Amino acid sequence: MPQVLIVDYGVGNLLSLKCALEKVGLSTEIGLSEPKLKAADAIALPGVGNFSVAAQKLALHRSEIIQKVKYGTPILGICLGLQLYFEESEEGKGEGLALYRGRNFRLPCSVKVPHMGWNTLQIVKQNPILEGVNNNAFMYFVHSLCPKPIDKGIVCAETEYGITFTSAIADKNIFGTQFHPEKSGGNGLTILKNFARIVAR
Repeated sequence: MPQVLIVDYGVGNLLSLKCALEKVGLSTEIGLSEPKLKAADAIALPGVGNFSVAAQKLALHRSEIIQKVKYGTPILGICLGLQLYFEESEEGKGEGLALYRGRNFRLPCSVKVPHMGWNTLQIVKQNPILEGVNNNAFMYFVHSLCPKPIDKGIVCAETEYGITFTSAIADKNIFGTQFHPEKSGGNGLTILKNFARIVAR
């Protein structure tokens, strides 16, 4: 059974993600160390949390994570995990993994922040991670910031909340969602099943 390392960088929501990934047939381990990274068949970067705190915790293993991803290990970034794919954040100091150029910015004050609850996806590009998910499917969000990638080619879904923001990205073995698939019912479970199939290849 493929093993997913759920990276523990001091944020919450680890156990619900662990349960959801195990439900779709993946073995999971929570932690962050060189041996665990080396043994992992896939990596999951969870939310919810603070960018600066998470970036600081990742700093010691930043190069190892980047190398694993570079050599094809599937990675799934959820909420804060997606934001850590980018260089920096308006939330505070710290350097993300910089897998992509771009930064995370705060949602506009014209809407209630944090954005908390159900909202729809507008699928802008098909990808295996979204197989079986319909356009305008509802997903569960809890966030105050969102990423703005320089390369729009990695964006596979967007969501409207005061602005149109990137809510899912996919590029080769790298996947990310601003919403929480582990809290998004059947639609979220479909995404996690797709990820499990990608990991098992």
